[in-house]
Amino acid sequence: MASPLSPEDDVFDRLKSATDPAVISEREKAIQERVRIQVERAQRQLSELIDENSTLPVTISDIRVHGLKNTRHGFLERIVAPALTKNKQDNYTLKSAMEELQKTTDKLHRLGIFSPTINMYLDELSSSSNDRKALSALITVSEKSRFTLKTGTEIGNHEGGGYINATLRNVFGGAESIYGSASTATSGADVGARARSSYEITAAAPVLSNPDTIADIGVFSNSRNNHYYASHEEASKGMRAGLRFLSRYGEHEVGITGAWRQVTNLSTTASASVRADAGDSVKTSITHTITHDFRDNKLLATDGYMLKNTTEVAGAGPLGGDVAFIKSEFEAQQAYPLPYGISVSAGLRGGVLCPLSLGFGDSKQSPKPSRINDRFFLGGTTDIRGFRENGLGPREGQDAVGGDAYMAGGASIYFPLPRLGPESPFRFQAFVNGGRLVAIKSIGDKGGDVQKGVVDAIKEMGIGYPSMAAGVGLVYAHPVARFELNFALPIVKRAEEKSRKGLQFGVGINFL
Repeated sequence: MASPLSPEDDVFDRLKSATDPAVISEREKAIQERVRIQVERAQRQLSELIDENSTLPVTISDIRVHGLKNTRHGFLERIVAPALTKNKQDNYTLKSAMEELQKTTDKLHRLGIFSPTINMYLDELSSSSNDRKALSALITVSEKSRFTLKTGTEIGNHEGGGYINATLRNVFGGAESIYGSASTATSGADVGARARSSYEITAAAPVLSNPDTIADIGVFSNSRNNHYYASHEEASKGMRAGLRFLSRYGEHEVGITGAWRQVTNLSTTASASVRADAGDSVKTSITHTITHDFRDNKLLATDGYMLKNTTEVAGAGPLGGDVAFIKSEFEAQQAYPLPYGISVSAGLRGGVLCPLSLGFGDSKQSPKPSRINDRFFLGGTTDIRGFRENGLGPREGQDAVGGDAYMAGGASIYFPLPRLGPESPFRFQAFVNGGRLVAIKSIGDKGGDVQKGVVDAIKEMGIGYPSMAAGVGLVYAHPVARFELNFALPIVKRAEEKSRKGLQFGVGINFL
């Protein structure tokens, strides 16, 4: 037999081979594969054990959460308490107990203060009886860092820019958070660059330890350059408070906002309508949004549907401010899968703004025409392709002045690209879309018949064909945003509207 230092087994060769990156990589892969197989085997055995004993009567004696550093135990008691109620204890089987404990860990996940890996361990207590086994549950968590700071780029409808976000998490041990952000954005969408800046500070906390019910309050300051379509800049500063919660009908968000707004820095060529709305205004409004979303992918749905409605009431009754209206907007989308990875999608949007009387009692004022910073705008790559951004609807000179009622719809068929297949985020699309945007004309500075004006505006949308365009293009559904490069051809266009024939590039998160 060769000695340890014999030429046949040189120690230096062994040390060299032991540090060879390729060898180390292969060993790590082998270890990871063995661990994966062991984990899968353990999970399979646990699943089989639960299935075999799924009807075994049990009770949950206690639930302990280990790994807490900043979170209050009293805050978590409300989360674990539902699993320990007497009514459930009397009816638990092993399967139902596991399902209830899974609900508890899901709630801990949704609080957003723990790392994604939350483990649960069960132990049978010695106090178990023959009729019903007593289980003790241990949940181990790892708290996220209390402070995070992020910088980067962001993409929204028609625009992209940079941001800095700071979050102070789990401030008082009850999943409270303080969030601050500052962002700026520019865009070359359709008709040149524009700029936006936004600053916000918000404090939020779950109500009664419920991760699905969040109350928040915050202040904001926003400004936007609208010279590229309406010869002015817009700024707003204010405060808002809101409540987000779930119901069987969907996700709800209710909020009240008070804002001081400015239409300022007008161009020398600004239209009379823009000049009439220049200056300051104060808006106090209550908003409710409900979303019912069952799409498989929010950016590029191939199956499922989505329904959304937003209603805003401003200035009515005791709300105050110097603008008063009710504004309602809805959105619906349906996607169907077809064979070979093909899918079709259809969407519909619409909205109406109805002026209201301002104030109440002796100080009640007649309804006034809507302002440019409250109206709807339509046209561009994320809603009506083949038209310039905000290119549809009423115009005065070179300015798009918006409208009080609109309807827009579109349909697309998506094909997977050759060699990439249906799992790829790339698609070839063919589309057709169209819409109308109109103003209420029967209301002047001294008031008017609001009901007649709304009815006439809705009737006007049905006169003639809607403005329409069709085309083909490439779609890329990135996890952050959706990118489109289309060739669009306007089919129906009104004289005052701004269309765009040819290539059109779009970036956004909410496409029609």
